[in-house]
Amino acid sequence: MFSFCLSGCLYPEDRKAENQTPYEDQLSAVQKAVDEYQNSQGVLPILNRDEGTPIYQKYPIDFNRLIPRYIQEPPGNSFENGGVFQYVLVDVETNPTVKLIDLRIVEEIRNYQFQINQYKRENKYPPYEKIIDDNIFQLNHKELGFDSTPQVKSPITGNHLPFIINGQGELFVDYSQDLYQFLQEYDDKFQEGEDIRDILVKHSPFVPVFSVPYTVKDGEPVFLTK
Repeated sequence: MFSFCLSGCLYPEDRKAENQTPYEDQLSAVQKAVDEYQNSQGVLPILNRDEGTPIYQKYPIDFNRLIPRYIQEPPGNSFENGGVFQYVLVDVETNPTVKLIDLRIVEEIRNYQFQINQYKRENKYPPYEKIIDDNIFQLNHKELGFDSTPQVKSPITGNHLPFIINGQGELFVDYSQDLYQFLQEYDDKFQEGEDIRDILVKHSPFVPVFSVPYTVKDGEPVFLTK
């Protein structure tokens, strides 16, 4: 589930301020380098990931292939250069597009997941609160020793989003608030049964990391379950 190894001291204090902003010019520079590399080499400059890797984490950009011919160095806000973002590609088959993963979310989820795994070892089952949908549960924060429901700040909207958990005890971010906001703000049309997460990708520099599929029903986001 987790494709990144992070530590609490990953980001030096003196570099946090300058390297935690998703600058459009840096995204554009990487996009240009990726396009030129693909045109020249016939393949994409990506790292290999397992087939089961979640789609938005599946195609991280390999800057070693781009330096120095296509780009002088990784952007200052990239993980490779001391920043807090992982540069990834989406829509690799038809229109490879550069997007970002906010690694601070990855680190937060890793820490919560560790506590959930520890709870499972001690209690033989995950800390469920109640069923939300098929194989989707509300996290029982009290069982984990929290006074309130843990939340994570969305890099997409700034909303504070709750977590959800599946039957295997895997933790995800509930992007319902972000999806509802974007469905109201933009004119993208979706059919019921169609995964609507791409609306977040289309209108934001970030991908909804650690998300589950959603669709739309009566104009509102709902979990897309099989």
